[in-house]
Amino acid sequence: MGMFSFIKEAGEKLFGHKEVEKAAASAASEPSAQANLDELNTRAAHAIRDYIETQNLGVTGLFVLFDGASGKVTVQGEAPTQEACEKVTLCCGNVSGVVDVENLMSVAAPTEEAQFHDVVRGDTLSAIAKKYYGNANLYMLIFEANKPMLSHPDKIYPGQKLRIPPKA
Repeated sequence: MGMFSFIKEAGEKLFGHKEVEKAAASAASEPSAQANLDELNTRAAHAIRDYIETQNLGVTGLFVLFDGASGKVTVQGEAPTQEACEKVTLCCGNVSGVVDVENLMSVAAPTEEAQFHDVVRGDTLSAIAKKYYGNANLYMLIFEANKPMLSHPDKIYPGQKLRIPPKA
């Protein structure tokens, strides 16, 4: 799928990204701090992996790496569908402290890729549907495309990235 950018301070708080950033800065000037950074990166990667697994996307062979110095997540594995692959990207990127996601996953049944939308202040799913589909009433397509990460159509936040599937 490639590389995707996200807003660092937006998203789920799965791990203490400030602590990881501090350890990365220390490790850059003090090599003895590298072991602590490695441990924090591993814990962050496991937290992101566990979050992906709770979404029940059917991914096999899931492997997640996190680099606290750059805020980059690299994810590998096999997704059953293009939709599941894209949702994995969103799971990784919509985490506080993550700046970039490199999705190296393969897809068992590839289809057309979705577009992505960065939520800004004042956005609603209806307004986003109007922008992409020309019809505000199609907001449920966007909501469904982002489940289970979205729990309610009114609960989106600035900085979040949403999957906009092709209109059927």
